[in-house]
Amino acid sequence: GKTTLARPLARALGAIYVRVDTIEQAIRSSPMAPVEVVDHGYRVAMGVAADNLALGRDVVAESVNPWALTREAWRTTAQDAGALAHEIELVCSDATDHRNRVETRTTDIADFKLPSWDDVTGRDYAPWPEPHLIVDTSVHTPEDAVAFILEQIGTAQTNTP
Repeated sequence: GKTTLARPLARALGAIYVRVDTIEQAIRSSPMAPVEVVDHGYRVAMGVAADNLALGRDVVAESVNPWALTREAWRTTAQDAGALAHEIELVCSDATDHRNRVETRTTDIADFKLPSWDDVTGRDYAPWPEPHLIVDTSVHTPEDAVAFILEQIGTAQTNTP
């Protein structure tokens, strides 16, 4: 669901699109790659986002943010650039639908290993105590979800997602 919404959202906003999975896979593909990519992709993505925010550009950053640490780092990246951060959590409240999506999806990133259903359900996750927008992808089509997000963040859609 992240990519399905983040790309059209970035397009509608005319924003820079930064995807942690793409960055991490590019690092893994390097013959000089570290043994394990832990936070490298997030740090690179935040640096790219910071550069673009400093130029006055909007950024849609797509990543899994299961911990307060990463969520705070993204907020700090925006704050340091004098930009607003709109935090959006995607959920799929229908477990059967969620599992089906995870088990049948494909990737557009070469050599990227998608997480399994066990990986997804076993992920270390800390609930968000801070205010944020929650979008349930089991009750919204992708188009409706993007429109809902744009409405919630107070931005009129100017482009077709």
